[in-house]
Amino acid sequence: MRGLSLALTVLLIAGLASAQKHVSFSAPDGYRLHGDLYGKGLRGVVLAHGGRFTMESWDKQARILANAGFRALALDFRGYGQTIAGTQTTDDKSYPDVLAAVRYLHATGAKSVSVVGASMGGDAVADAVMQSRPGEIDRTIFLGSAGGNTPERLKGRKLFIVSRDDESSEGPRLPRISEHYDRAPEPKKLLVLEGSAHAQFIFSTDQGARLMQEMLRFLSEP
Repeated sequence: MRGLSLALTVLLIAGLASAQKHVSFSAPDGYRLHGDLYGKGLRGVVLAHGGRFTMESWDKQARILANAGFRALALDFRGYGQTIAGTQTTDDKSYPDVLAAVRYLHATGAKSVSVVGASMGGDAVADAVMQSRPGEIDRTIFLGSAGGNTPERLKGRKLFIVSRDDESSEGPRLPRISEHYDRAPEPKKLLVLEGSAHAQFIFSTDQGARLMQEMLRFLSEP
């Protein structure tokens, strides 16, 4: 644990210098998407933001991932940020955006691709996992997300992360996320962090370093 913590500290510092470039690509339905790409590794990671964020919100985490050897692609969902709203902006149309990002990384040299979905982005990621072809998505992190409505259909390795006292207008999130975790097939893990921060907001709390450490650990496992 101490070794990984030290490595994370080094990555946090080194990550500030990691290169980043803007990319664009098309979803299967022709919708033009935008994202920020970090790193050149053979292991890809798609970062799907929550409803109150855009792709820029992943900048610090994407730089850390890049310096750990990953190729990280932070995506703007349709109707957010630089992906200008069009005729299809509802959340149930966002899974093609995640799949397009996954396929972009594969097409540009990534040998494996994992996905991280925060809050709203977690639902889109869950849909993408269920719609994906065998081998397209290696593993999945649901951050403050229950992983869609049918967790029984989720494929691959899964990590659910939630703050213990995270609440929405409908009440605490932990019970529903725990229920969906129980229903999801193996292999899977559940991590409950202290505090009440939701999804990407956790990175700005005293749990932020541990969250990044656990994400790196899960994404790096053989």
